[in-house]
Amino acid sequence: RDISENRLRRGVFKSVPELTTAIEQYVAHHNANPKPFIWTATARDILQKVIRANSRLSGKQNATLH
Repeated sequence: RDISENRLRRGVFKSVPELTTAIEQYVAHHNANPKPFIWTATARDILQKVIRANSRLSGKQNATLH
């Protein structure tokens, strides 16, 4: 998400090598001063979302088969 918001959406790339260079430069800059990722959701919240999504997807798959 960060690379998309902070670098790719703001840039104009005329070729794949230009895009690749921009990505590599962003990663090198970001990795020079790394910060740990801090989860804001609890494991319980995440698992509940996964269960809800799985049940919805299963229901849609079954509906398209019938």
